[in-house]
Amino acid sequence: MTFDRLVSSIQQVHDYLSAQAGKAVNISLTIRNWIIGLYVAEFEMHGADRAGYGGKLLASLADELGKLNISACGKRQPYQYLRFYQMYPQIVRSLTAQLHDLFTSNAISDTIKNLFVLLLRLV
Repeated sequence: MTFDRLVSSIQQVHDYLSAQAGKAVNISLTIRNWIIGLYVAEFEMHGADRAGYGGKLLASLADELGKLNISACGKRQPYQYLRFYQMYPQIVRSLTAQLHDLFTSNAISDTIKNLFVLLLRLV
């Protein structure tokens, strides 16, 4: 192996695994946002203290999540997550079909598997 080949090999590994990490993050955030929308929808329908928030639910939620330093949960995002869930309530069935091969081939990380299992339990 030459020095140039060493550098090239490291670059290839870096590029490939960086892309894989980006995909895993995107999947995780998509699932997270969908679950947030699910939680908000469920709270709107069945929350014990939902009447106390009325039309200010999403603004109050954004304020509280901001205090906890939860990223991407500003004033607009809870509404967007709710709309995302409402537009794609069937996402669990779609993900099940699309990710089946990944689960059986061990090509998906345990973290993503655990997130997906959690998602399935929530609905």
